[in-house]
Amino acid sequence: MRINKFLSASGVCSRREADRHIAAGEVTINGRLAQMGDSVEDTDEVCFLGKRVKREVPFVLLAYNKPVGIVCSAKEKDNIVDAIGYPERIYPVGRLDKDSQGLVLLTNQGELHNQISHARNCHEKEYEVVVDKMVTKEFLDEMRNGVAILDTVTRPCKVKKTSRNGFTIVLTQGLNRQIRRMCEALGYRVRSLKRVRELNIVLGDLKPGEYREIQGAELEKLRKML
Repeated sequence: MRINKFLSASGVCSRREADRHIAAGEVTINGRLAQMGDSVEDTDEVCFLGKRVKREVPFVLLAYNKPVGIVCSAKEKDNIVDAIGYPERIYPVGRLDKDSQGLVLLTNQGELHNQISHARNCHEKEYEVVVDKMVTKEFLDEMRNGVAILDTVTRPCKVKKTSRNGFTIVLTQGLNRQIRRMCEALGYRVRSLKRVRELNIVLGDLKPGEYREIQGAELEKLRKML
């Protein structure tokens, strides 16, 4: 965040006033004089007129319907953080590949991010998938029982046919492009893939590119599950 925006968001002064104080040498970042246009991170020590500025960071946890073509990395073009344009600094919890759509959680809470990330090896994530040919009983059985990919065999999972070429699948692990690789190993190609649930958080009626804040009973249930 730019230093003048940081001072304004912290309730110290307006951005214009911040610029004047910076020019007057009355603002420091980690002990050095701040310059116009400097950026600060949450871990930086900012002092205004000799006193440290402490900013209360509001709690943010979002459910976002990531469109196809958006990447879950803040360092790449067409990234999820820029796409949302949220006023607070947030970052995604886990990934959903560029060619897929659906639920991605984002937060500004490091501890919560770690809790969800650590749980990703066992908690449920549900997807709706459409493939290039008819879903057969044999295909469903093989998907359920485990498929050999990436030098391992996937964990047993829940799979249910929903249409001629469609099915839902609930995973409890997150191997790289796991569903696509599983399908390819069985001679199928994924035409569309959408994540619709993670833990107790559901995509619901969010349209691609929309997000909602997770709070209240939904947030409390998530905390209990973690």
